[in-house]
Amino acid sequence: MSPTINQDGKGERTLSSTMEQAGGPRPARTLPPGSGQGDASVLTRRIEEANAAGRIAFIPFITAGFPSPAKFSAALRELDEGGADIIEVGVPFSDPVADGPVVEEASRRALAAGTGLRGILEELAADAACRRAPVVLMGYYNPFLQYGLTRFAQDAAAAGVSGCIVPDLPVDEDGPLRAALAARAVALIPLVGVNTSPARMRAYARGAAGYVYLVSVLGVTGERAAFADELAGAFTRAAGVFSLPLAVGFGFSGPEQLKNLPFRPQAVVVGSALLRFLDAGGSAADFIRKFFAD
Repeated sequence: MSPTINQDGKGERTLSSTMEQAGGPRPARTLPPGSGQGDASVLTRRIEEANAAGRIAFIPFITAGFPSPAKFSAALRELDEGGADIIEVGVPFSDPVADGPVVEEASRRALAAGTGLRGILEELAADAACRRAPVVLMGYYNPFLQYGLTRFAQDAAAAGVSGCIVPDLPVDEDGPLRAALAARAVALIPLVGVNTSPARMRAYARGAAGYVYLVSVLGVTGERAAFADELAGAFTRAAGVFSLPLAVGFGFSGPEQLKNLPFRPQAVVVGSALLRFLDAGGSAADFIRKFFAD
């Protein structure tokens, strides 16, 4: 079964014909070619396909290596098989300034288990050929910079990564990473907020690819019962600036919340609710069933 979120914001389940089937520091090496390839345009296409089918695209976020490396691998497969349109994979970092307590704790435990960027890319590369959903890496700039931007872009593309989101990298300083990723057809996805001005949005739009991540609150990640009053205005401003689909994240835990929005985003990102469910012993497959049954 493949989950959908219809344009009324209600969850439903429909049959899908497209169901398919880390570790610590390692010696520096480049991933073997041919295990996958970057494709920024597939991100836009997957969201547009969902919208054309009358639903909001579903983008789950999961921290790599959490709740354990083995359970992460299983969750990644289940999210893909369960109908995720895009999967965001968090790169754990020791100082996750944009993240709330759930994602922060997930990062801490993943790092303690030895999860690192090279291991994440190797795992993604191993399964790239059989994944249906494109993968976006979401992480802070330091691990990418330490890895080496050119080598990171090459290895990410080889691992089938289609895009990256870097919350602590402002548009004024993103040139080197953007250029490295663009050379491998990997999107650097802009992250804008309810307080981002139209001028600032236009600066991001000049190099935007894939989709736009609109942060729903002035604050960190985490589940919320309500969203900032400014969100509707921010969505309208972003829709007037960007030609790409708009994905709203930071705070969503179920389709019911979409009913209270005065607009309909093209995609919704769900992270903390999924991580909490996995940490309590649930599976990603069960989360998808519960999420769309609520």
